[in-house]
Amino acid sequence: MSGPALRLAVEIDGDGTHPAAWRRAAHSPEQLLTPRRVAQVAAVAEHAGFTLITLEDGVLPPGAAPDPVGRIGAVERAAFIAASTSTIGIAPVVPVTYAEPFHVAGQLASLDHVSAGRAGWVVTEEERPEAARAWGRPLVADAESRARESRDGVEVTRALWDSWEDDAVIRSVATSRYLDRDRLHYIDFTGETYTVKGPAIVPRPPQGQLVVLGRPDRVAAAQLDVALVDGRDVASVATAAAAAGTPRVLAEVEVALDTPESTGAERVADLERHAPWTDRGRLRHIGSADQLVSLFIELSRYVDGVRLHPLVLDEDLPVLSRLVLPALSERRLIARPLPGTSLRSTLGLERPANRFAATTPAARENAR
Repeated sequence: MSGPALRLAVEIDGDGTHPAAWRRAAHSPEQLLTPRRVAQVAAVAEHAGFTLITLEDGVLPPGAAPDPVGRIGAVERAAFIAASTSTIGIAPVVPVTYAEPFHVAGQLASLDHVSAGRAGWVVTEEERPEAARAWGRPLVADAESRARESRDGVEVTRALWDSWEDDAVIRSVATSRYLDRDRLHYIDFTGETYTVKGPAIVPRPPQGQLVVLGRPDRVAAAQLDVALVDGRDVASVATAAAAAGTPRVLAEVEVALDTPESTGAERVADLERHAPWTDRGRLRHIGSADQLVSLFIELSRYVDGVRLHPLVLDEDLPVLSRLVLPALSERRLIARPLPGTSLRSTLGLERPANRFAATTPAARENAR
């Protein structure tokens, strides 16, 4: 762990983590897929002082998954949010089970440029057979094969981000040269199922490497900057965090908070009449803001931060903004992101060196 400050992330996809959250949403149904809706939620999170927002995604249409939801693509939403925010990090979910890593690398590098270095990437897997049919790709059926696809996908994406050196774009009017081609590199990746030569079509991201988040039981710890760990109680979270082996660790926490109108338990019971709250093995807090603050204080002994999954965004996010984050700030347990700061810097992560770059001009000259 890097210090006493907790980094707080919040998942803002749809109307909340409960599959029936839309029934308690404060907006009309047709507003869910509008730019104004996603920008408003992101603005609330940024003004509250959250470090990061994440955006769930998936290729399956509504009705084909346990928690059906209609959504705009996560990368597209992230790019739109980047233009209307200035400090908060933005990390879309992008699975690489079937997607082409070359295109994923370009999309995410572009997002980092658009956000001025505030982008991250949540790596997940496409587990359901319907996803393979939606992509028109052969089924990746077993966990080992999906892990291989994630491992190769992250390796290719990271290598492509390095395939342009930081000073590859020279824009020399005198010599009519836009690029120094000696500073572009083939990655020459050969995996079990595909090969990628490179280089990328997008210059190196402002952060060098975007912040990569994922579950350490699905993606190798060496490929992650931030582990997302589960556990139904603090002891389980602590055990998972200790074993993560990544620079930073965020605990996954689902929350149903007491509001002025209803308790968290009453709100859960109301939604459970329509659909069960899917058990994903995460720590779950149902209760008051003060109790959640106490939980965060306890978790701060074991993790670098928390990713929150609110029951209903329109009900829980205001309580988090009005009561929880101010209480944590008073205790100096969280630090608000600063303007002009990259997501890596906010998380206390160094900007990595380019794997292909020569360390000195002399070394570059000798390499020719």
